Amino acid sequence: MKFMSPFRAAKAIVERCSTDMPTKLRRRYDPWYLTFEKQRGSRVWHQGKEYVMLSSNDYLGLSFHPKVIEAGQRALAEWGSSTTGARLANGSRRYHTELEEAIAAFLGKEACHVTAAGYLSCASSVAAFTQRGDIILVDKNVHSSIWDGIRLSGATVERFSHNSPDNLRTVLGHLDPKAPKIIVIEGVYSMEGHIAPLKPFAEIAAEHGCTLVVDDAHGFGVLGQGGRGTASHFGVDGGVDVIAGSLSKSLSSTGGFVAASRDMIEYLRTHSKQTIFSAALSPAQAACARAALEVIQTEPQHLERLWANTRRYRELLLSLGLDIWESETPAIPIVLGNKERAYFFWKHLLDQGVFSVMSIAPAVPVGKDLVRTAMSARHDDADFEIIEKALRYAVKKL
Repeated sequence: MKFMSPFRAAKAIVERCSTDMPTKLRRRYDPWYLTFEKQRGSRVWHQGKEYVMLSSNDYLGLSFHPKVIEAGQRALAEWGSSTTGARLANGSRRYHTELEEAIAAFLGKEACHVTAAGYLSCASSVAAFTQRGDIILVDKNVHSSIWDGIRLSGATVERFSHNSPDNLRTVLGHLDPKAPKIIVIEGVYSMEGHIAPLKPFAEIAAEHGCTLVVDDAHGFGVLGQGGRGTASHFGVDGGVDVIAGSLSKSLSSTGGFVAASRDMIEYLRTHSKQTIFSAALSPAQAACARAALEVIQTEPQHLERLWANTRRYRELLLSLGLDIWESETPAIPIVLGNKERAYFFWKHLLDQGVFSVMSIAPAVPVGKDLVRTAMSARHDDADFEIIEKALRYAVKKL
């Protein structure tokens, strides 16, 4: 029976949702939430049309690797579909600890904790370790998940300029030297493709007694010895206290992790609401991540092919006169400068069979509206032929 109330007062929040202009514009131009009917390697299908996927975070191309798929299928048969509970309560399983031990060993850390989402791990990497009275020093360009962790912590926040150790030193010079402090940066900034200059940040953290947290979601599997990440890339593994990351990029799964000392991980398990009140990572996804980690260590050709593709793609973009925001990594933006140009460039690529992602202010700085693209080890010569043709078409139409 339909609910009927004798009172008909307007509901402000319901009204806000139905009249929101950004939502109306998103639905009208339809640049996001496009649904694919199927996928085969680097190709996806939307409304029956085939596209080259040029914005996936599957950097090493392992999401269709036979060993990864087989591992997920075995885990599903052995453990079922879900633990149906949080790790603190009824949800902890042997496959969680095995994955955690493997990631910790790979990164050279004592311990690790995995969660059901990278967002949860990145938020908890800050929120779990800080409290009121502490000071968080943060690169102004960090991911939204980090900002949510900062807000939840209740600590004082001090921003410093993007990738600027010098500005961080300046900010530190105005702060209480006795206050507990944490520095939060990303190893690779996924929107810009920039690598953090980790060595001077590690030196500053050591000099000032700051705990250093690095969100390495886009550096893990991509940089460093055998894909061990940004700390390995710069040879400062011991200078980073906490490494947070995602299982949904190079590990071709879903979920996230935080790796640190044994004491810090046990502290996180005691105090992190993101950990305590979240359902545990599913067996199939944990198995896929662990299998992908084994592939990374035994089949280096995937990482080699990723960087070969990245160099080839970067050279193509520069030859077309496109602004790639000085990207150094497989995450390569095409900066168009305003939302109209970004939209039409994205649409032209889509029309030519290439799927990318548009990102506009305030998600990026004003004047940096862009189309985000990313290389994968899975891209082949046939993909590059389509990509180059689409790029040339989009540039001509600008």
